[in-house]
Amino acid sequence: MRYLPVFLDLDSRKVVVSGGRAVAVAKLRTLLKTKANIHVYSASPDFRIVDWSAAQQITLHRRFVNKQDLAGAAVCYAASGNPEEDECVSIMARQTNVLLNRVDDLESSQFITPAIVDRDPVLVAISTEGSAPVLARKIKSLIEISLPVGIGGIARIAGSFRKDVKKLSPHLRRNFWEKFFSKINPVELNKFDETKLRGKLRTLFDHDLKIESTAGSIAFIGAGPGTYELLTLKAYKILRVAEVVIHDRLIDDTILDVVRAEAHLISVGKTGFRNSITQEEINQLMVNQALRGKTVVRLKGGDPAIFGRLDEEVDACELAGIHWEVIPGVTAASGAAASIGRSLTRRNRNSDVRFLTGYNAEGYAEHDWVGLAKENTVAAIYMGKKSASFIQGKLLMHGAKPNTPVTVIENACRPDQKIFDLSLSQLCRVFVDKNVSGPTIFLLGLAGRDTLASFGEFSQRSMHEVG
Repeated sequence: MRYLPVFLDLDSRKVVVSGGRAVAVAKLRTLLKTKANIHVYSASPDFRIVDWSAAQQITLHRRFVNKQDLAGAAVCYAASGNPEEDECVSIMARQTNVLLNRVDDLESSQFITPAIVDRDPVLVAISTEGSAPVLARKIKSLIEISLPVGIGGIARIAGSFRKDVKKLSPHLRRNFWEKFFSKINPVELNKFDETKLRGKLRTLFDHDLKIESTAGSIAFIGAGPGTYELLTLKAYKILRVAEVVIHDRLIDDTILDVVRAEAHLISVGKTGFRNSITQEEINQLMVNQALRGKTVVRLKGGDPAIFGRLDEEVDACELAGIHWEVIPGVTAASGAAASIGRSLTRRNRNSDVRFLTGYNAEGYAEHDWVGLAKENTVAAIYMGKKSASFIQGKLLMHGAKPNTPVTVIENACRPDQKIFDLSLSQLCRVFVDKNVSGPTIFLLGLAGRDTLASFGEFSQRSMHEVG
């Protein structure tokens, strides 16, 4: 793209047109639709230019333009049709840093005027960057046929309501315009009834304003993997004023202690492979509380955007027209890596890190096992306790070395945190031998810093045990 498409505000700004014949008249027809301060310079102007001057629509100077005339101009059109005269104007425009359009001379012009479909204030500009102006006019005619005449009036009325609609919160404001424009039928587009349309806008606005005054809000807060000390300051402030807190099963009591005593706490925790509250029920619970005017917090362990079903719950909010926001938290992978003093990425080791789930709605989750089995791969595996044998088998089957380091962290970042440095060959045994029952995360490809130096000896021992 050579030309940047822009719409230039010419309201009360000076525009210079050099020339007074048919070429200049064509440019002036478009310029007269703006509120520009138009100055035309021509010793022998066309009768239409004389008429526009008499009607005080332009200022006519019956002489050749000079350099001083360009002072303060936004744009200049060299439109005399005389090559020598237009070249002189072009030189003066460059010297005074005024944007120039030299008619029928693409290389000398700093901007071009596109073909325009005018449904004021709706404008459609068509440009072929000067390569095929006849094609641009053809496209213009096709758009003019298909674009209803009344659409400009609809846009003007919508513009007059913008100040009122700004009183709505951002999510309602966006939904307001989408609902309004979707309800306009084809008859209204072609037969414009301003009174009827304004009434429709007012009814819709009053309805949304009522929702604004009665509906509550929902904040999705990441509680981090551990205690309240890992909450963000914003999360802490919102929890202190929340009226309803809908929380996961694994939220630490120290975090719930932050919530004010009057707040209603609702546990909706899910437990793998057991009957529990459905996602649809959680969605409905959140929405119902917010529609009662409550300030609701949906409190999730870790970060709500990492395996937290955030999209589904946000969709439910938007469908109900409820204001929402997301406050991120420390995800378990970051907390676990911090606990063992290791970085999830390192130069010359791995340029990416993968966040995986061991279990999804269909059962054991399938992944790029070939990529995961490669040396120096680092992956954080969530919800992998029940699927540990499946993960271990898949990795070994696809070429992972049995002595690949794996760190299992139980209750990451909590006072009762436990860290198990293993090799891949030992992954399944830890859950039997150590009775790991709390929430866990695996860090594939990472050993704890304390055991890193001796990991070679550790790996040899595990290899011997496997053999």
